[in-house]
Parts: sequence; structure tokens; C-alpha cells
Amino acid sequence: MIPGMRDQAAFRLDGRVAAVIGAGSGIGEAVAEACAGQGARVACFDADEPRARAVAERIGVAGGAAESGCLDLRDRAAVDAALDALRARHGRLDIAVCTPSINVRKPVLAYSEEEVDRVLSLNLKGNFNLLRAAGRIMTAQRSGAIVLFSSIRGVVVEPGQSVYAATKAGIVQMARAAAAEFGPHGVRVNAVAPGVVDTPLTAQVKADKQWYDAYAAKSILGRWARPEEIAGPTVFLVSDAASYITGAVLFVDGGWTAVDGRFTPPGM
Repeated sequence: MIPGMRDQAAFRLDGRVAAVIGAGSGIGEAVAEACAGQGARVACFDADEPRARAVAERIGVAGGAAESGCLDLRDRAAVDAALDALRARHGRLDIAVCTPSINVRKPVLAYSEEEVDRVLSLNLKGNFNLLRAAGRIMTAQRSGAIVLFSSIRGVVVEPGQSVYAATKAGIVQMARAAAAEFGPHGVRVNAVAPGVVDTPLTAQVKADKQWYDAYAAKSILGRWARPEEIAGPTVFLVSDAASYITGAVLFVDGGWTAVDGRFTPPGM
């Protein structure tokens, strides 16, 4: 054991009830499986319920405890009802992780009003709906941990990322404000900011080899992340091992935001 480190049980989630939204694919799927692997009972929510059900069934086959449900984050009443029902079934809600987002890659001048509304509605309003619903339950029980998903685009951008980047920066501020409001009630709120991850959201980039290779070269590690590499830090944040972490943004980006160029000075 590392000197000063608490027992490894601090990283376990035994007996916890977790809601993972976006669990049908990508990062959400990996987070759901990781939470179950650490002992949590996981409710796998996704707008694509068959995919969420498949993930829950796979968790069950592996010996974990999981259930699934269809959930559209943009529907406040549906989000409230889903989390209230989860609490009613199991007596509590300990963990909420919200991963879904969409991106319309277009220059500012080419964006339609409908496209702006679509990105803002899911990425900002959807996350707010989840944050409010989970926060209401957790502050009442005086315990819990919430993780929202930001991105490197919350701090660095490229052409075509205006609305998406704005939502990802906004998610950070929502998480910080909620951390300040919920903290006195024993509830922690943090954000994870991934770099480029091999998920359905990045399929457009992956399909273009030059674009794919450029993104790989931008990180210090020289490659894209796998969804499970984002799941580990997320599970850490909702565990007791992170009991003094709230209002934080954890960058899981392979060093993307740590460096400002690729030129190595002579003699280095």
C-alpha cells in the first residue's frame, strides 16, 4: 500500500446505487461497466434503450447488478421521474454520471438556428436537468457524488467548435456552482474533461485519416484515448478515495492541454 493511502476499499462502490446517463455506448458504457465492476448497482440510461439494455445485460452476465431505462435528457419531467423511481426502488441514489452530448461541426456563420438550439438543448439544458434532479435527491439524503462531462474544448478550440465548446465551458461552471450549493449537504460535484476519445461522437474525425492522425499527434501520448481510460478517473471521482474533491475539473486528455506546440528545441 502507498504510504498514507487509505485502504483500497476507498475505491470500491459496494452498496452504492449509480445512475449512468449515456450508458448505451462510448464513455457512458465504459463508466457503467466500471461502476458495476467496483460493486455498484448501476442503472444504465440512454435515449437508445435497446443499447442500454444490452449493456445492463452484459453487466449481469459478468456478475454485476444492473438495470436499464430509456431517458431523453432534454425532458425535465422524464429525468425527474427516472431518478425518483430509481430512488424509490433502491432507497437511495449515491452516484450520477452524465456523459451525453452532441456536436455540429460548422463555422459560426454557417450555423442554423435549429442547430444551435439542438446542441444547447442537450449539452447544457440536458446536463442541467440531470444535475438538478440528482442534486434534489442527494441533498435531501445528505450524500452523493455527481460527475458531468466537459471536454478539452471547454478551454481550447478549433474552427467549427463554437457552440459545442461554449457548452463544454458552461458545464464546468454548472458543476462548480452546484458544488458550492450542494457541498454543505454532503454532495460532491465534479467534471471530467476528456481529450479525443474513440467513441461514436468522434466517428466523423476517425473516418478521415489525416484528421485522425492530427488529433493523435496533438496529445503527448501520441494516440487517441479508449473509453475505458476515461471510465477509471470517473469512478475515482465518485468513490470515497475522492472524498475531498469537489468543484474540480479533471482533464483526461493525454496531455493535450499541457503543451502549446510540438517543436522540440535543439538539445532537448
